[in-house]
Amino acid sequence: MENKDLEYIQSKRFENGADFFSSPDGKIGVGGPFSTMGVLMVLNDMEIAKDHESIKGCVELIISLIRDDGRIKISPKGAIYPCHMAFAAAALCKNGYSDNPKVKMMLEYLLNNRYSDGGWRCNKFLYGRGPETNFSNPGVTLTALDAFRCAGMNDDNYNLDDAVETLLQHWEVKLPIGPCHFGIGNQFMQIEYPFLRYNIFYFAYVLSFYKKAVNDGRYLEVIEILNKKLDDGMIIVEKPHHKLSKLEFCKKGKPSILATKRFNEILSNIKANKDN
Repeated sequence: MENKDLEYIQSKRFENGADFFSSPDGKIGVGGPFSTMGVLMVLNDMEIAKDHESIKGCVELIISLIRDDGRIKISPKGAIYPCHMAFAAAALCKNGYSDNPKVKMMLEYLLNNRYSDGGWRCNKFLYGRGPETNFSNPGVTLTALDAFRCAGMNDDNYNLDDAVETLLQHWEVKLPIGPCHFGIGNQFMQIEYPFLRYNIFYFAYVLSFYKKAVNDGRYLEVIEILNKKLDDGMIIVEKPHHKLSKLEFCKKGKPSILATKRFNEILSNIKANKDN
């Protein structure tokens, strides 16, 4: 099953015009899940071996773009945004490159450049400015926390409780917040896999690595909802990315072995991180 899925993804390798899912002018974020960064996230969730040619090629391309201060520009003419940095960091760390010197610089930059509430946000106000924009972007914060847990930086030494708290508060208010107006509504509540966008399953998975979350009643509400969605102990993918609709491991309305494996990992993390 996964081999056919891998073949399909490989068929998209030059779709954006250049090798390793990039564009001729050097964009590594174009193409959604079939971008250089997106493919790394998808292949990780498919449990493809880290020495696969596409993983190694995409990694080398992304690392080559990390600047000496840890920032990354994913488009030659674009601005540098925390959301791009968080996504690139997660893609690299999930595939085993958290010890790379340049990736370490990227993580250090993210750690030292947070919004006042402890999360991350981009200074790009697509919806204008208002009181609801005076918060970090939940989606960006979730992706950054994903990168940090992959790098083993999810313990108390890195003081990420404030970032976790911003997400737990968002679960409470559910309103669109941050400059990009991330909200919690019907779309968020649908299970997505692989982990690419802000949704209840990705939310539950990342936060399961943080003691601050698993010992909080708000997080346990999330798990209770996911438990009710199980079908004979299996996770049913409710809303995969539309560009991934041909892949078998994340078929809409079908049980996913890999997604269920992630859910069981959530349960194990809760047990490990729960205070006695």
